[in-house]
Amino acid sequence: MNIAVTGTSGWLGSALIEHLRAQGHQVTRLVQRRPDADDEVLWYPELDTAGLAGVQAVVHLVGERVYGKWTEHHREAIRESRVGGTQVLADGLAKMEDGPRTLLCASAIGYFGDRGDEVLTETSPPGKGFLASVHREAEEAADIADRAGLRVAHLRFGIVQSTEGGALAWLLPQFRRGLGIRAGAGHQYVSWVSLPDVVRAIDHVLTTPTLAGPVNVVAPHPVTNREYADILAKVLGRPRFLALTRGLTRRMFGTDVADEIVLASVRAVPEQLLRTGFTFRHPSLEAALRELLD
Repeated sequence: MNIAVTGTSGWLGSALIEHLRAQGHQVTRLVQRRPDADDEVLWYPELDTAGLAGVQAVVHLVGERVYGKWTEHHREAIRESRVGGTQVLADGLAKMEDGPRTLLCASAIGYFGDRGDEVLTETSPPGKGFLASVHREAEEAADIADRAGLRVAHLRFGIVQSTEGGALAWLLPQFRRGLGIRAGAGHQYVSWVSLPDVVRAIDHVLTTPTLAGPVNVVAPHPVTNREYADILAKVLGRPRFLALTRGLTRRMFGTDVADEIVLASVRAVPEQLLRTGFTFRHPSLEAALRELLD
């Protein structure tokens, strides 16, 4: 299969390309600058549809980082990268007469907002807050392609566990120094997933024609923030004795990021992946961390 991918310079995109090529797929890299290689095609600010000749599927991973202070400029960058960018891509694909017939778009469990202990499946309604609204609008933008007859899947990623980037890479230096922390009371749920399972899940969705609509890309056993901190400290052989109050968490991350990401509770489960026979390499957080940090 010839698969086009956006966000190929990031750690997730790089891992996906490596996996897809190892599985025998051909990869076309979609870029936001003038292409300078044979396997590159411009997709933003306008999709080069001619460059997608022979491509069967597109995986859209681009999205502005959500960590950092949410100034008006940063909020606009987050929204434009996810909503505006997805609309450009979906609209371009929808207008192609003989183009890719499958579109997988990165979404996230932030779609659900802060939901406490509620078990969240793909049919659960969206939550409230800035990130929830952005993810909802991005999924609606991708559905432009769905209405044109493409198979569209919304990949709602959990907290991806990787030493290359994301939350785990940020936490490791603190925990290795014995400064492991939990945020707030630690009762909030963390829906996590290992990087190897993310790329395998994307491959599974690409090659499973019956999978469309929302797909929760999360491990089957979410943990609380307290459990996550304790397991990571255990794997590293370091103590975990620090706890940030809600106030200190807001000071450290900013009120918006603290309330909508760090302190938010999302207990999502991968109902669609399990229904279609996907087997997780890392269903257990401790086993996943031990392999990733070995």
